[in-house]
Amino acid sequence: MSPGLMALALIIILLAISFFKCVRIVPQADQWIVERLGKYHSTLNPGLNILIPFIDVVAYKMSAKDQLFEVKGIEGITKDNATVGVNAICFIRIADPNKAAYGVDSYSAAVQNLVMTTIRNAVGGMNLDDTLSNRDQLAITLRANMEEQMNDWGLILRTVDIQDITPSDSMRKSMEQQAAAERERKATETRAEGNKNAAIREAEGKKQAMILDAEAKLEASRREAEAIETLASGQKKATEQLAAALNVAGGHQAMSFQLANNYVMTLSELSKSDNAKVVAMPADLAQAVGGLLNAGALMSVGAEAVSGNGSSR
Repeated sequence: MSPGLMALALIIILLAISFFKCVRIVPQADQWIVERLGKYHSTLNPGLNILIPFIDVVAYKMSAKDQLFEVKGIEGITKDNATVGVNAICFIRIADPNKAAYGVDSYSAAVQNLVMTTIRNAVGGMNLDDTLSNRDQLAITLRANMEEQMNDWGLILRTVDIQDITPSDSMRKSMEQQAAAERERKATETRAEGNKNAAIREAEGKKQAMILDAEAKLEASRREAEAIETLASGQKKATEQLAAALNVAGGHQAMSFQLANNYVMTLSELSKSDNAKVVAMPADLAQAVGGLLNAGALMSVGAEAVSGNGSSR
């Protein structure tokens, strides 16, 4: 090959290399950092871009999409000296490629270490119970502490979540024992409360029964008193009527007749009784019968006198 052809081929090769170094096609969702003579020059956006060969160099290629970072096995000690293991995830996006490239040596490693450090600090300020039950509050604390630092690196913290919080084996056993004791305590309190309510209801039932019994006795006493009062009033009226009848003409004879008649009738009833084997006749029977006859005769005389007086009138 002649020297002229070799020179031409060399020129063509140099032009091809220059063309490939001059023309850059950036894919969608990518951002390329260009350095000119070792210094930051510009950021190439997706599409066709023209560079100066051998002067402009693509130093960094970064993604504009959200990036996922998983940080697992973070050990922290809570405020009450309990050891827990924490797994977390976070999503970030590069907002300023210049800061992400030159503000930190490796933003991916920086983000992971920042998550670990922030979680340890946040867990250290909380009790174990708060750490296990308030994951949302822990995530809020992480976000507040991480956002300012990540802004200096040109990064945007999209979200940070706590995947899992696992106490140590010894702590889990202690927590299980504590939970069992707490359940037993609540069961004991429930039984005690039930017994208390039952005792109160039983006492109230007895009290109500005593009140009702006392009210029944009071009502019975009141009615008995009313009955006695009514009987006394009846006896009083009967006595008054009897006294008035005795003051009438012939009243004493009528009373004597009635008493003698009752006396004889009572003796007759006694003699008819099935239990009466021997009937004892009183010694004054003749006197009683005589009184009965005398009273009847007097009553007849009195009746005739009254009728005679009526005729003469």
